[in-house]
Amino acid sequence: MSDETKVRRIVPIGPYHPLQEEPEFFKLVVEGETVVDLEINLGYNHRGHEFISPELTYDQVPFLVERICGICSNSHPLAAVLAIEDCAGIKPPPRANFIRTIIHELERIHSHLLWVGLAGHFIGYNTVWMWAWRYREHILQVFEMITGNRNHYAANKPGGVRWDIKPEHVPEIRAALDLVEKKTMMLTKAVLDDPVIRARLEGVGILTKEQAIAWSVVGPTARASGVDIDVRRDDPHCAYDQVPWNVIVLSEGDVFAKAKVRLLEIFESIKIIRGCLDKLPDGPIDMRIDEIPSGEGIGRTEAPRGEVFHYIRSDGTNRPIRHKIRAPSYMNIASNVVAVRGGSIADAALTLAAVDPCYCCTERMAAFEDGMLKYTGKDLLRLSWEKTEKIRERLK
Repeated sequence: MSDETKVRRIVPIGPYHPLQEEPEFFKLVVEGETVVDLEINLGYNHRGHEFISPELTYDQVPFLVERICGICSNSHPLAAVLAIEDCAGIKPPPRANFIRTIIHELERIHSHLLWVGLAGHFIGYNTVWMWAWRYREHILQVFEMITGNRNHYAANKPGGVRWDIKPEHVPEIRAALDLVEKKTMMLTKAVLDDPVIRARLEGVGILTKEQAIAWSVVGPTARASGVDIDVRRDDPHCAYDQVPWNVIVLSEGDVFAKAKVRLLEIFESIKIIRGCLDKLPDGPIDMRIDEIPSGEGIGRTEAPRGEVFHYIRSDGTNRPIRHKIRAPSYMNIASNVVAVRGGSIADAALTLAAVDPCYCCTERMAAFEDGMLKYTGKDLLRLSWEKTEKIRERLK
């Protein structure tokens, strides 16, 4: 090993970087082109939700927490109302549970397609990006039809839901599912059969099953490493125990496995939604709640990125006195310490993005060495694209 290779340098990614969707700061420790360590710095996007929540009524809390994440703006309010209902000892009407499940799975489809599109862009496959986002558009149109919004649906409330699925909505939802299923199948086959994509993603950013358990990762990050967990099955809620579906689990643990899990989960989400539409019961969509008694409640559900957990403590008034929130990215981000180690700089940003972390996409990153600008965010994206092109040339 040459002296040049032994020299350790720092390559910062963040706090603002085009491959991260919200502010986060990663310091890659590299020897030559190889990543040997990673330092993770959190806390760039604190907005005080746990401080604000006790100032709001229980009916206002879902509007607050759905803005924790714009992509999965149903997961947090669903977990929050489940915690409130647990504290109050109530269960929403059956129709509300089915509607909650439908909205939640529509969100999973749009979130997974968004990630697949971005993953294609990261490796220089912009056609995959455009395809995935084009098909995602049909799901967003369904959201707009049901709730009036493409994101921030304001669907959940303590005791039920705010929006009903009308009879005229059902054929539109089924048509959108048929189209997305057909197009996603085509996209999945194209991704899985492409030798360049396989060579680019297989063996990159591996997180073994033992490492996944040790770092307590959740969601597709865990299931891609062979950890068979899913809150929808393990702690049944809404209508998840009333329709048939399967948990997708793979064992490879690399970026390719994470992509496969998300693509295959789209088909399971479609199956769940169809089952809910087939069994959608008549009746009210919410119930009257006179008071929330003193006590505690927990709510958890399977967000697109994994388990989201909310804890509520009540003193008997119309406001919580404590509201604790744990998002899935809080568990998944730390595992990057082992996932990036031993890989190349060209793979680092892709590996960090493979857990689908909640960040904000504003480019402000630059790396300096000996007073000279060395890497910008665009440079890391260029390195990833160049590696893809080298693989493509090698496989010709």
